[in-house]
Amino acid sequence: MADANTFDPGVLERLDKLRDKYAAMGQDLNSYLDGLLHADFPTYWDYIHLDTLLSLQTPATPFPDEEIFIAYHQITELYFKLSLHELRQIHEAANVTGAEMLERVTRINRYFENLVSSFDVMVQGLDRGQFLKFRMSLLPSSGFQSVQYRLIELGCTSMDRLVHQELRGQYAEHGFDEIDGMFDMLYWRKGATELASGEPTLTLKQFEAKYRGTIVDFAENRFYTNLRRKWQGLDAAEQTDALRDALRSLDELVNVHWPLSHYRSAVRHLQKDPVDIAATGGTNWQQYLPPRFQTLIFFPELWSEAERADWGKQWVLTHIAHK
Repeated sequence: MADANTFDPGVLERLDKLRDKYAAMGQDLNSYLDGLLHADFPTYWDYIHLDTLLSLQTPATPFPDEEIFIAYHQITELYFKLSLHELRQIHEAANVTGAEMLERVTRINRYFENLVSSFDVMVQGLDRGQFLKFRMSLLPSSGFQSVQYRLIELGCTSMDRLVHQELRGQYAEHGFDEIDGMFDMLYWRKGATELASGEPTLTLKQFEAKYRGTIVDFAENRFYTNLRRKWQGLDAAEQTDALRDALRSLDELVNVHWPLSHYRSAVRHLQKDPVDIAATGGTNWQQYLPPRFQTLIFFPELWSEAERADWGKQWVLTHIAHK
């Protein structure tokens, strides 16, 4: 048996530090070492719960491409989770620096770049005939019901930027106590209306029954610490050109490229003359998805009047008109 003198000095130093750590918490180091001695080595599949992850794709129909549809939406939600993770770090930082904000916004941009570039999985990677059949088993669920996407919006900008376009000036200086009432004027609620009657869809009713409180609480929690507020609160020297460019890219990725990727998919799968096929949630996607109808801009102060007027136009010219 080896004695203490045969141990690397670094090992003994670490043992001393561990002893002090556990002693400070009234814990016995030997007990923890016993646990380590008997523990199995970790594995990749256990660490990421691979078997569980791969069991989460449960199609409602026998059509093979439904599994693609499910998996891609799950991947999307994981990227949304990563984006919210970065926004939370900015929210929680008492004195966030411009450099730290740039790093985290760059990460979010990377997530959305991956999402936008991968959306051909939905545009070209689904059999249209299968999609038009299995989608009928999904009623009234819809990607519209992604609460994480709504939270990303609220984490990025002040709530006045997310109400109906004609009301944004009225609420530009809104107070904390107005948030709950402003919920009913959020732009996306208009997109979830019955095509014929204009009444709220079941999709919207389900979503609000589950998440209204979550969304309002989140908006209140981020009232002083959303990304736009944090940017505006930086010293002028911290508002670098690199950070401005990153925030502009975020604006375009979330509010132009991402919704128009969905629009391109909807055009491919749902457009049908003379009457377009309704989305599974009954949402009027023709009016809801194109950015020019919503003109959602997280950071209007970073864009010229001409750029705001042509919001989303260049993407359409590049990706739709020239196809």
